[in-house]
Amino acid sequence: MSLLHVFGFGLKVGHLLWMLCCWIIYVFSMNWFLNSSGIMDTKTGLLGDGGKICLNWWEKISGNIFKIHQNCYQYIISKRVRKSLWKKILLGWVLSWAVVALLFFCFVSYRATGKRKETLSNMCDERARMLQDQFNVSMNHIQAMSILISTFHHGMNPSAIDQRTFARYTERTSFERPLTSGVAYAVRVLHSEREQFEKQQGWTIKSMEQSPVHKDEYAPEALEPSPIQEEYAPVIFAQDTVSHVVSLDMLSGKEDRGNVLRARVSGKGVLTAPFPLIKTNRLGVILTFAVYKRELPSNATPNERIQATDGYLGGIFDIESLVEKLLHQLASKQTIVVNVYDTSNHSHPISMYGSNVSDDGLQHVSPLNFGDPFRKHEMRCRFKHKPPWLWIETFTALCIFVIATLLGYIFYATICRIAKVEDDYHEMMELKKRAEAADVAKSQFLATVSHEIRTPMNGVLGMLHMLMDTNLDVTQQDFVRTAQASGKALVSLINEVLDQAKIESGKLELEAVQFDLRAILDDVLSLFSGKSQEKGVELAVYISDRIPEMLIGDPGRFRQIITNLMGNSIKFTEKGHIFVTVHLVEEVLESIDVETETSSKNTLSGLPVADRCHSWRGFRAFSQEGSTSQFSSSSSNCINVIVSVEDTGVGIPVEAQSRVFTPFMQVGPSISRTHGGTGIGLSISKCLVGLMNGEIGFTSMPKIGSTFTFTAVFANGCCDSNEYKTQQINNQPNTASSEFRGMTALVVDPRPVRAKVSRYHIQRLGIRVELVSDLNQGLSVISGGNTVIKMVLIEQEVWDEDVGAKFLVINNLKIDSGDPPKLFILANSASSPSVRALTSPVCAPTVIMKPLRASMLAASLQRAMGVGNKVNPRNGELPSLSLRSLLSGRKILVIDDNSVNLKVAAFALKRYGAEVVCEDSGIKAIELLKPPHHFDACFMDIQMPIMDGFEATKRIREVERDFISRVQQGEATAEPYEDITSWHVPILAMTADVIQATHEECSKCGMDGYVSKPFEAEQLYCEVSRFFHYTPNGNTLR
Repeated sequence: MSLLHVFGFGLKVGHLLWMLCCWIIYVFSMNWFLNSSGIMDTKTGLLGDGGKICLNWWEKISGNIFKIHQNCYQYIISKRVRKSLWKKILLGWVLSWAVVALLFFCFVSYRATGKRKETLSNMCDERARMLQDQFNVSMNHIQAMSILISTFHHGMNPSAIDQRTFARYTERTSFERPLTSGVAYAVRVLHSEREQFEKQQGWTIKSMEQSPVHKDEYAPEALEPSPIQEEYAPVIFAQDTVSHVVSLDMLSGKEDRGNVLRARVSGKGVLTAPFPLIKTNRLGVILTFAVYKRELPSNATPNERIQATDGYLGGIFDIESLVEKLLHQLASKQTIVVNVYDTSNHSHPISMYGSNVSDDGLQHVSPLNFGDPFRKHEMRCRFKHKPPWLWIETFTALCIFVIATLLGYIFYATICRIAKVEDDYHEMMELKKRAEAADVAKSQFLATVSHEIRTPMNGVLGMLHMLMDTNLDVTQQDFVRTAQASGKALVSLINEVLDQAKIESGKLELEAVQFDLRAILDDVLSLFSGKSQEKGVELAVYISDRIPEMLIGDPGRFRQIITNLMGNSIKFTEKGHIFVTVHLVEEVLESIDVETETSSKNTLSGLPVADRCHSWRGFRAFSQEGSTSQFSSSSSNCINVIVSVEDTGVGIPVEAQSRVFTPFMQVGPSISRTHGGTGIGLSISKCLVGLMNGEIGFTSMPKIGSTFTFTAVFANGCCDSNEYKTQQINNQPNTASSEFRGMTALVVDPRPVRAKVSRYHIQRLGIRVELVSDLNQGLSVISGGNTVIKMVLIEQEVWDEDVGAKFLVINNLKIDSGDPPKLFILANSASSPSVRALTSPVCAPTVIMKPLRASMLAASLQRAMGVGNKVNPRNGELPSLSLRSLLSGRKILVIDDNSVNLKVAAFALKRYGAEVVCEDSGIKAIELLKPPHHFDACFMDIQMPIMDGFEATKRIREVERDFISRVQQGEATAEPYEDITSWHVPILAMTADVIQATHEECSKCGMDGYVSKPFEAEQLYCEVSRFFHYTPNGNTLR
């Protein structure tokens, strides 16, 4: 949204500047044209028709641009901007331009550093190139001298070269070897030739091993003779500068021996590692060339080269002095420090020249190639002084930062100026999306644990249910009920954890079945009616008339959401009310204040509540512009429902509201100990709402109450339900509605919301309802005679408060000739004294206990008025008589490898008159269900050894299809079975693994239903009743 604000500010400033320019141009032009009447008269002559057209165009363009800018300005000015946000934007602007200024300075500094590096690189490469070129010249000259010695010394007899000739020649040609400090030649002498060689030369071959390196200590006559070895390499010719090496054996020195041997094998120039030179103690290297007796081919073998060797010519290079001469020749304004290294050993480079002291971190390395592939050298160059400070660049960067800061301040001041005339700040909504990756290992673990826990729990609960049907005293029955409650609590906990695991793994999918939303809410009311009556809390449901009778969606998951929300409200509410409302989203959008006022006169119980408008404040449906048209223009098959659950409980503390929907998180540590629960009900509800393409939110005020609101998208089930299977829900039969249709009821209630709820439930029975606020008005309506009142329903609160009017109503009803209306009292708790007093023979009114449901209300009215079936069951209950008439005589096959589960299922079905056959394997099920047979249904366990339930069902369906085909072809007959041509026995899956055994997998293999363990008798009945129906004579049909 900050980008929108910046863009809006740009439009504002642009609009102002444009309008200023247009105004200036317009004023000046009009003054110039219309300054006087004389000029006005001459305007036509000056401009002509073309001028008029241009002037009209200019006025139209200015007007259109003005309108465009005005619309943009009004749009942007309508957005309320927080002052603190602009402070952050200003701070961000300043910080961003500080970063820009810093980046500019870094960029300029980087360019200067790059230029400095480039200068250093050029200077270093130039010095390295000159040193390498001069070395190559010296090396070529030394190689030429080796050819000269081979020709004039070894090639002629007697030799044309002696020490004096060699010394004079090398001295006169030293300018051609600018980098050498001396040249010497050592002849190859075998051990057998040593004695004759020494007599011929007049001196003995000396060893270099113990030669002193200091100038003052060197004395050739003090050197020891070379030790006995196979061959020797004594120096016979030497330049005057290194004449002290004459008679020294090159093979006796550590540095020279390897160098000499490598030179004669390779036939190329070979360099030694840097070492202190004799007498000078300066670092130097020796370049050695082998002198051969004859010219060898290029592919000569090492042995051939060794045999052809006559001697070795070496050039001595004093590196330090030579590099110094070179640097003096290349003196420049920027002094650099040069270091030359022998890097043949990368881990321990040898410094041949220069020091490592430098004040600048820049360094450039130039490789040196002296012709020896075994020796690596490089030149490292650095500047001697630090670079000068970039004052101009620094000043420029500071100017950029200062100018940007001033612009930002002007920007901020302008925004603050505009904000003063705006009505309010624009609220920013922060959308937070959390995506959690599925943990497959945990899901599989929970599936396994679920199966292992639910399988024995099925047996425990089933056996406890069977135990309740035996003769038990009061204490024993209390023990069994406690055990059953504990087991059901454990199963509920397992179901919640498994739902959370399904959600995390992404395996939770919704059904698409037809269901009655009103009947579902009636069932949930029945579930919590006992607790609400115990607490004296009023529990009520109101559903808008615009909600279709039938919807298509997942009724089980919708029921789970409502149950979680109402369960929390019941848990934390000790007085007041719990009110559930259901509307269409577009209905709320059309009138956003529907039932949302927090006045105590307009609530169900009279206590203040949290404003439900705040609970849907962040919903997309209520924040997007044009959402009303979006919903109204959508397909009529799409039903957008909004459900609110309002309570007057303790509320949620402000500090805990941010973690309400976090899994396994509760308001405080004492909540689970006081009220129980795991803290994942709301988290699961939020995920389920998201799967229904809806949103969920809440508002809560401590010590006032909470209101949870969610939306859900369903399909209209009243259009075409042929492709959907119908969810059978216990609902009040239409016969009850027909019995009361046309009657008129009078409801006496001073609270409009509560009266509206009562009217909603009474009208569901086809009864017309009139509302009054007190008993006196009720008497007026009854005695008026305009409308025949068949029943009067009075709130207990009114009945208890107005004692005089109460007896007056009773007396009037007694003396009323004809058929007086029946009197009913609507009460919340049967344990209150006023309700117990109503049951005495003196008082005539009939008590109807809240919460109101269609079936319960119909049964109460039937009993009191003597019409219809007086033993209608209460909503959600399954009388054993109805079950027995439904299942009596039905033969049902139960397949399970667990004997306890077999007993539980068999008992649950036998108690209602069904004939049950139990088997423990899928193979036996195939044999027993091979058509023709007498079984009406089959309960099949999924996880069984040898053959599981899926495979057994597939084979049973194959056998049935084969039998039907044979019957149609006349190969088989079904006469004893009433000629059934479409043989299909209902197979229901039973399993404790509620993650893997999904409804889709069961349907894929041919199963007709799904029952999770542990199950109760009612759960089994609900599944079987989908295939057995009542007939008019009381029998059942499949």
